[in-house]
Amino acid sequence: MLVLGDAHATTADRRRALFAAYRAADEARALQCGDLMYYDLPATTYFVAGNNEDFDVIDSLRHGRVRSEDVSNARLLASDAADVEGVRVAGLSGNYAPTQYDKPRAALAGERRRHFVRADVEAAKRLGDVDVFLAHQAPHGTPVDEEYDVGCEHVDAILDALDPDLCLVGHHHEHTESTYGDTRVVTVAPVWESYYTLDPSTLALDRHATPDA
Repeated sequence: MLVLGDAHATTADRRRALFAAYRAADEARALQCGDLMYYDLPATTYFVAGNNEDFDVIDSLRHGRVRSEDVSNARLLASDAADVEGVRVAGLSGNYAPTQYDKPRAALAGERRRHFVRADVEAAKRLGDVDVFLAHQAPHGTPVDEEYDVGCEHVDAILDALDPDLCLVGHHHEHTESTYGDTRVVTVAPVWESYYTLDPSTLALDRHATPDA
């Protein structure tokens, strides 16, 4: 199956790169790690919301209310799981803000809807057997090059509870590979640079250059 990082597909150039990755991979299913920002997709795509999205669309997907020509094949994972080609995939949508974490989701308005809350984390921790976990925010120990300390204790807690084989992370626009406990952690490069293919039987992940659109 196809694996995609951040797309930020609000411009024509970024959308062309996104569709070039779908064409090159030629897969029926895709996983995407947030900051998608375009939801009329050529293949069924299971994704987590990032900190940059159309949050009206995200809210509608959370509640199954989307009926739109602009939303097709987009399947949000928000503290739930899906069987994708025999792989149990789960995800946590959003990023962490300490001032918002203990609020009920209904209290988040406007751009604050980008965050996950305690109830989201607790629901994710109860998902049970998971093979691949998608997150927009990284666990501790992820070796990305940022000017701040990378690692979210709440993502750590989910990985501690679920012990997935693989955790795929967006947000950082950089490819890195590391481990958290027994979980392999890969931060995926943005779509305009790379796309990935995941073997459902082995969870082997291969990186490919996104072709010129």
